[in-house]
This record gives sequence, structure tokens and C-alpha cells, in this order.
Amino acid sequence: MKAITYTSIFIFLSFLPQASIAQKDVTHQQLIWYGYFLTLPIDDNWSVVAEVKERHFVHPFAQHQLSLRTHIHRKLGANGWEASAGFATFYQSPNNPKSELDLVEPELRPHMEMAYRQTLKKLTLDHRYRAEARYFHKLNLEETKLAQGYFFGSFRFRYRIMASYPIWKINENQILKVIAGDELMVQAGQRVRYVFDQNRLILGLGLAISPELNLELAYQKWINQRQTGGYYNRDVLRLTVNHKVFLRN
Repeated sequence: MKAITYTSIFIFLSFLPQASIAQKDVTHQQLIWYGYFLTLPIDDNWSVVAEVKERHFVHPFAQHQLSLRTHIHRKLGANGWEASAGFATFYQSPNNPKSELDLVEPELRPHMEMAYRQTLKKLTLDHRYRAEARYFHKLNLEETKLAQGYFFGSFRFRYRIMASYPIWKINENQILKVIAGDELMVQAGQRVRYVFDQNRLILGLGLAISPELNLELAYQKWINQRQTGGYYNRDVLRLTVNHKVFLRN
């Protein structure tokens, strides 16, 4: 009952940013995201995950972001909780796909997180609580190029809830699921101009092909506040490949 109450409160709060942009300066964009997640179990409790994600604009076609992340996970007993820590490198292209500037800005993000999985009959709820620090590459604004070193930008706190429900059992290992979720992100730090950062609503399908491989195809509504004021209202098509490699003796 508590989980349902907390989830209802979160869903209500996640819709507030979208309601607030109705009277704001809004830029609409369409993107496609590709992601590959490789999980390497070490034993029953430990695993390592590596991610590669590419994002690009649809019209006009232009790269938006490339990210590389590695994190290690530890199960906390048999109660559904898991802890992890990791590090990511992001390569950010201009947010305007028509920009003539081709400067790509690197960003470093160490993170820590806790995750909890709930099973309610056929419905599965995954909760993720992540805290990350953001270090931006210094820029030479006069010459529009990278300068030496990085600086600390902000902390960002993220809560994501994902639900999955099986709708077609092809066989024992192959199952088609409906997936839906939401992620809310807020910021903190001396350089932060605003607390709300972004909100991501997700709806799609997940197909388990085997115990080692599953695919997800989803639509995402992405509301992102701009540094210069106003918001990005983005429609995103997401294709994700989740691959698990079991070590064999």
C-alpha cells in the first residue's frame, strides 16, 4: 500500500513540470536514441555493467550526444535491493541541430545509486535512486574551443520508476512485455540556476529473446529545462539492447 501511495505522489509531481511549460518558451525537437547494455555477472551477488548510448536529432540529422558508462552492482541480500557505483563520460554536441558550431563538450559523471525491485503478481516495479556529480570541460569562449581541465558543475538527483507487465508468453524464455515509466531529475550546487532539471515519461514494449538477450522499443516524452531559460519539449524513439554474458568454466 505504501509503495502505491509513494508512486502516485511521484507521478503527480512528475506531471507538474509539463503543466508549467504551457506558458513558457518551448523548443520542440525529435530524436532517436540507441543503447547497448552489457552485463557481466561475477557471481550471485556481484556484476559489472557497461553502457554505450548514442543520441541524434531526426530533422535535420545531427548528433546530439554519445555516452559511455561503467558501473559495478552488489545485491543486498534477497529482499530486492541492490547498490551500485560507476563512472560515465559524455560527449555533448550542440542542442541546436542547425548550429554551425561543431564543438563537442566532454562531461564526467561519477555516480552512486540504490535500486529496488517489487513484484506484485505479474506486475514488476523497478525503483532507481541515483546521485551523480557533473564535471564539465572548461571552454575557451572567445575561440570557441576546449580549454585545459574540468570544473564541478552540480549534483543531480534522479528517481526513476519502471513498470513491466507480460502480455504474451511465446515460450518459457521468450516473453513480450509492456513497459512504462517515469524519471524525475533535480539539481543542487552553487552554480545551479534552477532546481528542476528534466522529466522523462516512457511507454513501450520489451521482448525477452533469451535469458541472455532482450530488446526494448519505446517512446519517450522528454521535458528538459534550458540553461538560457525556457524548455526543450522532446519526442524520443528509444531502441535498447540488453545483453548478459555468463562466465562459464
